[in-house]
Amino acid sequence: MRPVRPREKNCRPSTSGRQLVFALALAAQLSCTSAIVFPSTHANYKTDYLSLNKRYNPARRGPPEDWNGRVPLKITNSCGDTIWPGITTQHGVGPGTGGFELAAGDSRELWVGPTWQGRAWGRTNCTVSGESAGCATGDCFGKLDCEFSGAVPSTLAEFNLAGGVSGRQTFYDISLVDGYNLPVGINYVPAKNTTFIPPNLTNCACIATAGFMAQRAASGSVYTNTTFPVPWESYESNDSVRDWCPWPLLSNPPDKPGNGIYPYPDDNIRRPDFSPCKSQCAATNSDRDCCVGKWHDPNKCKPGDYSKHAKAMCPDAYSFAFDDDTSTFIVPSGGGWEVVFCPAGRSTNILRTMGPQLFELASAGFLRQESLELVKNQSWIESQSKENAAPGLGASAWGLIATTVTATAFLVCW
Repeated sequence: MRPVRPREKNCRPSTSGRQLVFALALAAQLSCTSAIVFPSTHANYKTDYLSLNKRYNPARRGPPEDWNGRVPLKITNSCGDTIWPGITTQHGVGPGTGGFELAAGDSRELWVGPTWQGRAWGRTNCTVSGESAGCATGDCFGKLDCEFSGAVPSTLAEFNLAGGVSGRQTFYDISLVDGYNLPVGINYVPAKNTTFIPPNLTNCACIATAGFMAQRAASGSVYTNTTFPVPWESYESNDSVRDWCPWPLLSNPPDKPGNGIYPYPDDNIRRPDFSPCKSQCAATNSDRDCCVGKWHDPNKCKPGDYSKHAKAMCPDAYSFAFDDDTSTFIVPSGGGWEVVFCPAGRSTNILRTMGPQLFELASAGFLRQESLELVKNQSWIESQSKENAAPGLGASAWGLIATTVTATAFLVCW
């Protein structure tokens, strides 16, 4: 499939006194279990992935039978071609389907239980015959209705709708830990009787495919509104984004020139717009690249070229196992969710830009009036976004907070 432009964790101790202070402040509200992030193809996947909080309900296919408490989950295809979304349920009641065909421009309305934990991803170039579907990316053992997670590379939208000690927080993220195949956005759908949450704090996107990016800008109103502008990554272009994936990690590298010899460097060869990228962990399956075994330590396992490039393209996305500090969204539970494939606009830079406001929302459940006014201020948002946009930037205020939040709370990182 060649996309066309859309139509308009493991619990670990803190390493600084500041992190400890934040952890103590949240410890009474958030629970702690074991969870780590790496592709499902890794040899240690099952033993680590199944270390779950026992208070959660076991996975059921669904859909939920009880009208009260069920949560809407909308899947939208804004790509220019048909895709085949896949959905798996880790805990709670799922939507009643594991995958389906979705034509360009179409959406499908689903429902999940209030304690659902799961992921959604997009499959591409599928050949479907009855209940079988063989896909170029995101394939789930040749089935149309997935029972297991998809093959790498695939961009993931991950959810835990009942986080925290009381189960009243939702944790979610966009993950590139399994690689990248399609642009993905996650939008919060407020319920009638839930706390008001500004959409520029919740609606994130990862766009790392040529032809999908809007012109350079530090903020925008796509999937939010002009009252609450969302901070954007503002440096990449549709030309530069074409070459972000390290050459050895390309899922389908371009054909060799006529003489059969690649020029040096390989990146001199023009890549197609649709250019899926494996993560370093997905490519090597090694403990070191997947941050497991003796490498399961944030002081030992550091981001490589893939993670650094992925984070530059998508500041709000998970790029490797210990990328907690600028990857995890936490909001009060109660609303619904939309997963958008091939969203318009640009990648968001929310977590680094408005970290203190997100921490306030996660810990108190609402925003003070002064914080609400601040997240309306476009000039402030753009200045903060640019200041915190440099690739490889150290932990910002939200980085310190989010690290401790994920050290004391359970997140679906699988």
